[in-house]
Amino acid sequence: MATFKVKQVKSRINAPKDQKATLIALGLHKIGQVVELEDTPSNRGMVRKVFHLVEEVK
Repeated sequence: MATFKVKQVKSRINAPKDQKATLIALGLHKIGQVVELEDTPSNRGMVRKVFHLVEEVK
């Protein structure tokens, strides 16, 4: 299956609890961390929820 990479670029300190939980569910714990995820609608939705804290890596 296809995959994509996501990198956390901003802190989650002032983010709401649900966005913090979304970052943890994506496997992101530190700024600068990159994770590779399967390209599924649920993963894309989680990334869209925290789009201001992450960026997609090519």
